[in-house]
Amino acid sequence: MIDQASGLRKMNQAHKVKVIAVSGGKGGVGKTNVSLNTAIALAQQGKKVLVLDADLGLANVDVMLGLRVQRNLSHVMSGECELDDIIIEGPAGIKIIPATSGTQSMVDLTPSEHAGLIRAFSDMQTEFDVLIVDTAAGISDMVLSFTRAAQDVLLVVCDEPTSITDCYALMKLLSRDHGVYKFKVVANMVRSAKEGQQLFAKLSKVTDRFLDVGLDLVAVIPFDENIRKSVRKQQVIVEAFPDSPAALAFQDLAAKIGLWSIPHQPSGHLEFFIEQLLDN
Repeated sequence: MIDQASGLRKMNQAHKVKVIAVSGGKGGVGKTNVSLNTAIALAQQGKKVLVLDADLGLANVDVMLGLRVQRNLSHVMSGECELDDIIIEGPAGIKIIPATSGTQSMVDLTPSEHAGLIRAFSDMQTEFDVLIVDTAAGISDMVLSFTRAAQDVLLVVCDEPTSITDCYALMKLLSRDHGVYKFKVVANMVRSAKEGQQLFAKLSKVTDRFLDVGLDLVAVIPFDENIRKSVRKQQVIVEAFPDSPAALAFQDLAAKIGLWSIPHQPSGHLEFFIEQLLDN
């Protein structure tokens, strides 16, 4: 049996990497938009950023950026190539690991295939400072696996009952079954800072009553028509309209992320990426 832990330690032993999972339960809350804008804002601030499109069945990171993909994670899983071979470059020099779209087998990975993906990450040669994992919508096993593996969980929530309910359901599962108790919240597409605070208060009220978790509001992203314009241009707002309200909010979030600490030891969850990325 391959010693996965030792294999995972091979890469960048002296180079600590921040691992952030972006999730939220419900689809349509702007999760991928948050992932990409945050990644590119971090890159603009001098960080080497890798984005993993972890929506393994309905990938859309490359589509949002108008990038052409020759190979994706399905080719890695089939043994045709290594992870480094499928990485593509995006705006501001960010690196992207593209997933596949419309492939059911990638959605239903077996435990041994999960292990194969772990080993694939252990052999990466590409260096980066921040890994942003853009998870799929919902609360599938794959979403839970990626989310519990990260150091920081960024939950994207909108001011809609279904968004709040689904976000709560994800936190309930992660805290009850997987030992994840701290969450960072992005209030997305709100009309004002006050509305963002009110949205966070709604979420906090229900979690305080029923869950033993800690929430931290780290960003309020305003509703901004320029986001729709940038999507049509297959760009992100921090590049297309850098002085717009939403772009400034993403730049502020990226600056905050730069100040978040990186744990010296793995936190005891799946540690899917962290075993390899931390200086043990």
